[in-house]
Amino acid sequence: MMKHAEAIRDQLSGWKGHAVLIVDDDEGVLHFMRRALSSRCGLVESAPDLATAAALQARIHFDLILLDVMLPDGSGIDWLSTLRRGAYSGDVVLLSAFVDLESSLEALRSGASDLLLKPFRLDQLLLAVGRCFERARLSREHVALQRTLQRKDRPVDGLVGQSPPIRRLREAVQRIAPMPTTVLLEGESGTGKEVLARALHQLSPRCDRPFVPVNCAAISSQLIESELFGHVRGAFTGAADNRDGLFFYAHGGTLFLDEVSELPLPMQTKLLRALEERRIRPLGSEREIPIDVRIIAASNKSLEAEIAAGRFREDLYFRLAVVSMTLPPLRNRHEDLPDLIHYFMDRLAPHLGVAPLKLTRSDLTRLGAYAWPGNVRELKNYVERSMILGGFSAGSDAVARALEHGDEVDSSLRLDDVVRRHIEKVLMLTGGNKSEAARHLGVSRKTLERKATQWRHEDDPRAKG
Repeated sequence: MMKHAEAIRDQLSGWKGHAVLIVDDDEGVLHFMRRALSSRCGLVESAPDLATAAALQARIHFDLILLDVMLPDGSGIDWLSTLRRGAYSGDVVLLSAFVDLESSLEALRSGASDLLLKPFRLDQLLLAVGRCFERARLSREHVALQRTLQRKDRPVDGLVGQSPPIRRLREAVQRIAPMPTTVLLEGESGTGKEVLARALHQLSPRCDRPFVPVNCAAISSQLIESELFGHVRGAFTGAADNRDGLFFYAHGGTLFLDEVSELPLPMQTKLLRALEERRIRPLGSEREIPIDVRIIAASNKSLEAEIAAGRFREDLYFRLAVVSMTLPPLRNRHEDLPDLIHYFMDRLAPHLGVAPLKLTRSDLTRLGAYAWPGNVRELKNYVERSMILGGFSAGSDAVARALEHGDEVDSSLRLDDVVRRHIEKVLMLTGGNKSEAARHLGVSRKTLERKATQWRHEDDPRAKG
């Protein structure tokens, strides 16, 4: 019995983001339903006739309409047909004191979600409303899943590697993921910011709700507000019907704002307001909708530099960067190359229908000499091409051209940088075996470990403070 009560409470707590319109000319029924739903739903409006209902529906997007079949100024079923022709996609529950087979079929043909026979009990009302909201939730999650699957550039999941920066990131994810905190991810393109965002979502209490990614740089400045907040019919030229935004589809889950630095300044202002007030207003609407989403933002640009240049709001930066995490470029974690390459091969092999390639020491030496400007994404594409072409040497003209100039002198490097690069390459060549690497280098293992400790100290920002 307690488990059942807890399940009902959990279900009702998820109704706070929904708006309901009750249309009935019986004041007693209106009062009963308003009292039952006002404390459970985000917004409850009522109308005694179709004219009032139509005026409300024209300016407010309702998730559910409870509609009497017989009203003073017309038929509820006829108005329902008009709503469906006007592209209203929300649920409609018809209310009637007289129901037979023919009227039931007519209600279903008109697009009704359910039919309640008057007089009805509280539990019958809540059950009908709950079924509608559950269908809406499943529909949102389906849209969110389809959006995720359609992203062709979606990185392969997983924070792979044993380098100190990656180990520290994994530890940070374990601490941060359970919190509701807004997180800002920074790092070069291709370093795996969406991978990290998904890891934060999967280890959070929201893991069974939608993860909705949106690339802010890929949406025009004219459409970004509608894309995020939604719009009502007639809000702008071409808005033929109401449309829910990505905040709506991410309800209860995580909204990942990739390339947030590309948001226009006016949109930054509206996003800041939404984050502070936990409410959004669809474009063209007078209604504010409560939101329950966790925000993870990402940028491949320094937001502090963007603030200095006047292109990003400082107050929004502080709101997003409650916790900041930086992903290292691949050139600073070459020791992770073997793990990453095997990780990609294991996941690509079933998809490509080919066996993983054999990775030799010679391959690792060559690949470790390349800077990987496209980072992990470039490495994944290189591995895929190599598997298709049958060998790492054939995988990428860009890599080959870069390696042709690998012996050229870089006068900007300090001697210690050159020593470090060489030691890291030898360690990679020996698969991380420090004793064998020390023999190749002609130094003691103790000297090698002392160098590694020194570099870890230099790389760790906490050690510098």
